[in-house]
Amino acid sequence: MAEFLILIYGDEQQWDAETEADNREKDAAHRAFVAAVGPGLREGRQLAASSAATTLRARGGKPWATDGPFTESKEVLGGFYFIDVADRAEAVRLASMLPELTKPYCAVEVLPVHAP
Repeated sequence: MAEFLILIYGDEQQWDAETEADNREKDAAHRAFVAAVGPGLREGRQLAASSAATTLRARGGKPWATDGPFTESKEVLGGFYFIDVADRAEAVRLASMLPELTKPYCAVEVLPVHAP
């Protein structure tokens, strides 16, 4: 088995503009994804708005905190899944089920996680 982090990116303004029907459809698709991953699902969560983030940077060799995301960008990290599946091909196959991939303002990234 191999562990992967699936990151879901999108445009917060577009997400905020989605209707209740859009959200119900998206929720159903996420439940189908979770069912497909089965016991390989380690964790998955929707994240708070990027405006709630605190970004740390080095300034003068010391940590310096600012409010908000690291960069000004339309695409922000909106959620994640941490899964343990057979291999990269399986992780990509499962990630391709995510409903965000039906929207032009979203992207999904699949990253292998190093063993501890």
